[in-house]
Amino acid sequence: MSSSSTAMTFTPGEEIRTRIDKLRPLMEKSRLDAAFFHYKIDYYYLAGTMQDAFLLVPLERDPVLFVRRDLKRARRESPLAEVIPLKALEEIRPYVVGMTRIGLQLDVMPYNMVMKYRDLLPGPEFVDASPMVKAVRKKKSSFEITLMEKAAAIAKKVYAKIPEVLHEGMSEIGLGGVLEAYAKPLGHEGILRMRSLNYEPYTWHILSGRTGSIVSQADSPMGGLGLSPAFPVGASRKKMRKGEPILVDFGVNYHGYHMDLTRMYALGHMPDQFIRAYEVCKEIEHAVLERALQGVAASELFRYSQELAESSGFGPYYLGYEPHKVNFLGHGIGIELSELPFLAPKHDYPLEEGMTFAIEPKMVFPGKGACGIEDTVLMEKTGYRILSDVDDRIAVI
Repeated sequence: MSSSSTAMTFTPGEEIRTRIDKLRPLMEKSRLDAAFFHYKIDYYYLAGTMQDAFLLVPLERDPVLFVRRDLKRARRESPLAEVIPLKALEEIRPYVVGMTRIGLQLDVMPYNMVMKYRDLLPGPEFVDASPMVKAVRKKKSSFEITLMEKAAAIAKKVYAKIPEVLHEGMSEIGLGGVLEAYAKPLGHEGILRMRSLNYEPYTWHILSGRTGSIVSQADSPMGGLGLSPAFPVGASRKKMRKGEPILVDFGVNYHGYHMDLTRMYALGHMPDQFIRAYEVCKEIEHAVLERALQGVAASELFRYSQELAESSGFGPYYLGYEPHKVNFLGHGIGIELSELPFLAPKHDYPLEEGMTFAIEPKMVFPGKGACGIEDTVLMEKTGYRILSDVDDRIAVI
């Protein structure tokens, strides 16, 4: 539902009920009486609000959203029947009386918070509930896909803007600022989200020439120089020049749902080495997606991409150069920038209908730069659909 004055889309009650109904069998399999969700991405997914709150999902009773601030907004945004104020943590005790096994989000909860729950509820055993909600989030509903399509429409306009504003002498961060200013009135929320302790996703991943070969703390084939030791990734103050590869990876977040894509640009001309490497990246993307339709496991798709890169002669540069190569070809995407499924070793499951993921074959040449393509893809019943519908040719300006 939407409000005409704010144009906000609220998660429908049926959507929330369906998600909780999919969660409960996984809770039952783990012998949970209930599960708490304190991580705001997950209680947003299960309750429809990001107000200061946390969610209790009992196995056999209605969910309860405990709200610290702001109760009025939480009740407006969430379709749950029981959205109640919380003044003191002790108020949760009556809701878990007699329970022996309770889920907590142990992958993201601080140690002192876990200890507080152990002191408050000394009887129950606590189990990690995060894998359960991650599994439910793995496949997207039509409601979620619609929001991702709207994010894709914003991204298409942003990428169409690049040839209009990119010019010689413009800094990487200058281009990033122009694109972000253009994207926000279109609905881009500015913030990207990732389940991580220390990694902060950002929109302006713009790398030109040698900065494309700079590695940093990001788990990515290339990190970029960034602006300072306090933010040592992404776009820098380097000015872009003719004849160098310019990689633009500008993520969009619309109503909490992400769109991730990468395209290549050049001023005047693109060096032949990068043209050839980029064509190989596109061939790898297409070949991997076609093989995914055969039900091949995600781990095998990753290995297949490595074989294609080696056979093309670009193996040493594929997904980074030694010793900085990354060990994934793609990542799921939705209300986080990186979620299930992953095209990576040990992910031995096929890509199925309803899964959305970003596939990103990239090449990095030491001291010279980087190139590659990235698309957000939806697996459908009879094929796949590239949601990031943006011209994939190198744009030479």
